[in-house]
Parts: sequence; structure tokens; C-alpha cells
Amino acid sequence: MELAGSSLPLSSEELAIFDKPPKELPFLSLHGFLRQLNVRVPGLYGQWVEEGIILLEDLGDRSLWDHVQELPAAEILKWYRKAIDQLLLIHVEGTRRPDDSCIAFQRRFDFRLYMWEFDHFIEYGLEKRPGAEISDGNKQRLRKSFEEIATLLASQPPSLSHRDYHSWNLMVHDDEVAVIDFQDALLAPSQYDLASLLNDRETDRIIRSDVETRLLDYYLQQREEMGEKRVNRDRFLENYILSAVQRDFKVVGRFYYLDLVKGKPGYKKYIPPTLKRLRRNLNRHRRFSHLIPILATQFEEMR
Repeated sequence: MELAGSSLPLSSEELAIFDKPPKELPFLSLHGFLRQLNVRVPGLYGQWVEEGIILLEDLGDRSLWDHVQELPAAEILKWYRKAIDQLLLIHVEGTRRPDDSCIAFQRRFDFRLYMWEFDHFIEYGLEKRPGAEISDGNKQRLRKSFEEIATLLASQPPSLSHRDYHSWNLMVHDDEVAVIDFQDALLAPSQYDLASLLNDRETDRIIRSDVETRLLDYYLQQREEMGEKRVNRDRFLENYILSAVQRDFKVVGRFYYLDLVKGKPGYKKYIPPTLKRLRRNLNRHRRFSHLIPILATQFEEMR
């Protein structure tokens, strides 16, 4: 792994707000902590930070998403349960063992960060999207609802969270699921990582409604078996759906940003399935289904 320059890079730009610059690379800070939790992360063989080099175990190039493409339903469930087992180590064991020296415990998915992501959608998914035209009134209505969603999510109990726990950041190696790209970990509602795992890009092709339900039930059951207090299932699922809604708004804005600003058009193919899933989840969370007609004026997939 070659770092971009010899200085200590911060994690994602929207998270790079600290009173003082971190003394350790976010990746290294998280790597050491996750190893203590027995999370399967790549082995670290050497580090030369000043030269911008970290030597890591080669986990191959087969992501969980690639691995499950041709598998029968029972095998898909098995592999996603393995992914959830790793996630539970982060959520349960990690939250039980807070460590002020680990950078993840110094940052939280709060109202400010949720709104940063919503505003990112407004800017790149609406205002700067070629051919887009939206009234100030509709923008205000969207932002008012976004503030409500951000308030609801920011009020949920936080767990140590990966933040990008999707099928492309999980590698299949030696019959295990290994976790990568964890440098942006922070405190967040546990539903956020589950929404990432089960609602990302084109996962609807594999994670159908019945599979999603069984995996969510598995997460809740295993969480209890690890000694955690039973949660209200309906309330948990309500916040799971809301996390999926918030994340899909973020993803649409991000993928347009990558195309328009970074010159990476390859992500645009994932926008239509993301919008279709966003419509479905807004219908599942009736409190915010009124956003669908507004979004339908902008995106064919919302109609």
C-alpha cells in the first residue's frame, strides 16, 4: 500500500476536522484496534510512513460481491452471515472497549456530518447535475426533511462502526471474510453499517427482501447471544430503513460528484439502481414518503 505523499493524510474530506492533526495514520490506528478485537483484517508486515509505504498481506482480488454472484441462496446467506459475524465484532466488542487513542472514538456521525452528506446530494445530485432544474421551494422542502432525518439518526445510540461496510470492501480469502478500507471508522448507529452491507450499488440483485429479513434477524439474534440487551425489533428496523435512505442520498450525490469533479464516470451506472432502492425505502418509511413526488420531478427512477 503506497500512501499519497509522506505527510499524514487524513481520512475522508468530510471527516477531516480535528482540533489537532492526528499523530497516527487513521488506517494504522484502526488496524491495531481491530486486530485486538479479532476482526479479520490484512496482516501488517511493515510500515515506512515517512516514505509513504505500508506493507500489507495480499488478500487477493475477490470481493464478497464477486464471490456470491453464481452461488445458490443458501450459500449467499452463509457468506453474508460471515460478513455479519465480523461486523458484530466491531459493533459489540469494539463498543465495549472504547480506546481514546484509537481515532474512531474521536469522531462521530453527528447532525453536522449527516447534513454535510445531504448537502452533497443537493449540490451534485440536483444543482450541478447536467440538465437539472429544481425550484427553491422544493429544495427547501427537501432540506427540511433532511434536517429531520439527521436529527433522528444523530439521536440513536452510537456503536463503533466501519462506515463503508459494503460487499466491495470485504474480501474472500481462505474461506474467510476479511475487512478492508476501515480508515474512516467512527461512532454511528449500528444500522448504518447494516444498511451499507445490504443496500449498496446493485445489491438488490442478490439481497432480495426475504434474504434481507433473514440477515437482519441473524444480526439481532447474534447480538443478543453476545450478551447485548434485546432491542425493539420494529424500532431497530425503522432506523435501519432510515439509515438506508440517508445513505442512498449520500451515494447518489457522491457518484455524481465523482463523475463531474473527479472525472470518474464509471460510478454513474450505479445511480439508477440506487434511486430505485431509495424510492422503495422511502415508501417503507411512510414519514418521509412525501419526498418521492419531489424527487420524481428530477429522476425517472423515482416515478
